[in-house]
Amino acid sequence: MSFEIKVPAVGESITEVTIAQWLKKDGDFVNPDDLICEIESDKASFEIPAEQAGILKILVPEGEIAQVGGNIARIEAGGTNGKSATPETTAEAATPPAATQPAPATGSSGGSTHAIRIPTVGESITEVVLAQWLKKDGETVSADDLVCEIESDKASFEIPAEQAGVLRHKVGEGATVEINAVIAEISGDGTATAPAATPAAEAPAATSPAPAAAAAPTSNPERTFKISPVAEKILQEAGLSPADVTGSGPGGRITKDDALSAIIHAYKSAGNGGVGTKAPETPAAEDSSGERETRRERLSSLRRTIAKRLVTVKNETAMLTTFNEADMSAIKKLRGQYKEMFKEKHEVGLGFMSFFTKAVCMATKEWPAVNAMIDGDYIVYNDYCDVSIAVSTPRGLVVPVIRNADKMSLAEIEKEIIVLAKKARDGKLTIEEMTGGTFTITNGGVFGSMMSTPIINAPQSAILGMHNIVDRPVVVNGEVAVRPIMYLALSYDHRIIDGRESVSFLYRVKQLLEDPARMLLDI
Repeated sequence: MSFEIKVPAVGESITEVTIAQWLKKDGDFVNPDDLICEIESDKASFEIPAEQAGILKILVPEGEIAQVGGNIARIEAGGTNGKSATPETTAEAATPPAATQPAPATGSSGGSTHAIRIPTVGESITEVVLAQWLKKDGETVSADDLVCEIESDKASFEIPAEQAGVLRHKVGEGATVEINAVIAEISGDGTATAPAATPAAEAPAATSPAPAAAAAPTSNPERTFKISPVAEKILQEAGLSPADVTGSGPGGRITKDDALSAIIHAYKSAGNGGVGTKAPETPAAEDSSGERETRRERLSSLRRTIAKRLVTVKNETAMLTTFNEADMSAIKKLRGQYKEMFKEKHEVGLGFMSFFTKAVCMATKEWPAVNAMIDGDYIVYNDYCDVSIAVSTPRGLVVPVIRNADKMSLAEIEKEIIVLAKKARDGKLTIEEMTGGTFTITNGGVFGSMMSTPIINAPQSAILGMHNIVDRPVVVNGEVAVRPIMYLALSYDHRIIDGRESVSFLYRVKQLLEDPARMLLDI
């Protein structure tokens, strides 16, 4: 008797998926709920569990396309008795070594086994990536020892051991696991690890394992601070000392986010010569033998998602970019004249982004195709304007959405931008706050970009790129004058937006920026 594994329905409009990776090999024995493969659609990735125990037979290899509802593998119950004994035996055999490593544990028959599960890390997060094991498989851990680091698309977290014992990994590094899934077990009596350090001090009992037990603690007392291995590695590569970083973890422990924040702070404080000049010095000093080293870092789930989306947009849209320039004199004068009054009344600063958001919303009413999107054989026109604002964070680029921006005042837009930007940098944005935009604005000018060709934020059809403002000589009324000029770039999908519409839209934005009174008068 065999059980067929079919591709589940993963979305209303999705008819086929790609077999991204088999997590179990052909012929492997699998237990119920074991994750056996990862599939990918054009919108997301999913993992398929085994629904019964047996021998896995793969029908569709990695990289191949499978139809929704199609068979990709089967689990054969025949031979289960022969195979199932192996996992059960190994599971039972795992406990005695855990009990025999610390000698006193052998006296406690039937030591408890504690399962380590993925905790809930956010309302909208259903799965995470196991980024790194901080303790090895089979290693003895104490209560509250950090055993692994997990990563969501918004933040990273470290998971502690809740009891002492021997750690047994159930999931490998880099695997995607669901919330509440078991990733490891700690076997043995929780009191067994306390006497484990005692034999190291007793000469007669100190056999070969004793120095190993004593060696681990000897390095810890030398530290005057607590730091995760990932954070320590990041600081070392940046040339920063952990002593200068304030930890936000339990007991003042320095986490990965603390290390990243410290690097950003050091860079801003020291300028271009801060962190950037220190990092190469350590390899250079150690590289006296002439050897050159490389290092590999696994892509975060956020970075992988960004990469897939960008490549998909480049491959599936007829994208091109049109340019124009805007004289920012009027807006700069307006901000300078009313900046203090605006802040006093609305308790928020008057920035450039609110003017651009307002200008875009007004221009989309005249050229609705720029605010539309393609859905199969249809064009979906949006009679509202939800503007996505690209925000750069230490973990990657995120795009929160300002809802109904066309109905908001400049002050309301500025307040919403501040709220969303803070949530983005703190890793607290929800999925709802990052989906559903109709048009995107990205500001490369804050990093010094003079001109770029931004990539469309699918399924939207256009994106406006802002750039730095530079004083340039221009001809005004037949005379040369120096004006603050910004280059504007509009990338658009030519399948839905014609050249006339794209150029006219961008020119309309230019008009509104150069004469902001038009926004107030709606002309």
